[in-house]
Amino acid sequence: MKIAIYGRQFNNSVLPYVQQVFDTLVKYNIEPVIYQKYSEFISGKIFFPKKPQVFIDYNELVSCKVDVVISLGGDGTMLDTVSLIRGSFIPIIGINFGRLGFLASINKDDIQPAIASLFNKDYSLDSRALLSVESELNLFGDENFALNDVTIHKRDTSAMMIIHAYLNDEFLNSYWADGLILATPTGSTAYSLSCGGPIIFPRSGNMVVTPISPHNLNVRPIVLSDSNVLSFVIEGRSSKYLLTCDSRTEVIDTTVRLTVKKAKFNINLIRLNNENYLTTLRNKLLWGIDTRNY
Repeated sequence: MKIAIYGRQFNNSVLPYVQQVFDTLVKYNIEPVIYQKYSEFISGKIFFPKKPQVFIDYNELVSCKVDVVISLGGDGTMLDTVSLIRGSFIPIIGINFGRLGFLASINKDDIQPAIASLFNKDYSLDSRALLSVESELNLFGDENFALNDVTIHKRDTSAMMIIHAYLNDEFLNSYWADGLILATPTGSTAYSLSCGGPIIFPRSGNMVVTPISPHNLNVRPIVLSDSNVLSFVIEGRSSKYLLTCDSRTEVIDTTVRLTVKKAKFNINLIRLNNENYLTTLRNKLLWGIDTRNY
């Protein structure tokens, strides 16, 4: 069995947990394949019984024929990992070294049983839809997709922007706001939720359009089928705006017309058999946790 490891730089308090990951892989005779930049960072800090194999990019990862990718970090690291595996359908699981850990759902105290479950194939696959963004400028290149959200946001001025939105080429609305969030069901519990958007269950076949600080208070988030195609034209006093795909950002101007639609591939998240989406919602959002109830 081969497992690819992706991670970011970390402080020394995380070292014992990273070492535990590799020690447990050795215990189950699992061959690690490590992202090169991460391998360089942990060199001299983590002990390996033999020099591990490394990979540089998507093409090398696919050629390694790994069974699973483990992301070591928080949700941001998971999103970086998604941009690395793309449409390869390699299953991904996250061990949370960060804070909330909505996507990276494995607690750092549960490393050994989690890897044991991977070895024994005691898990299920949770298929998640993505959004893709297109324009004549080929923004983001071949990483023009997002598991959480695509956002259009003002850049360096206090003035609002006007985003003219079209649904399947039919005029939808003009949003006078600080920006607009286009979220997948997965991303509905992220930035969109903090701006008043609804929680959407995975595999519901929807996406949500959530305005950021809209000028008109009667302009609310709207849930649409992900079979629709959205396009946008931007207007405003500023000459530059920000466009993001998860953690990747591009600077655009008002001449750019954007199209957002469901991506052509899904991402497979690994869910261990002792966890599900409802449990994650209750635990991470602290549903029902109120001292008045006890």
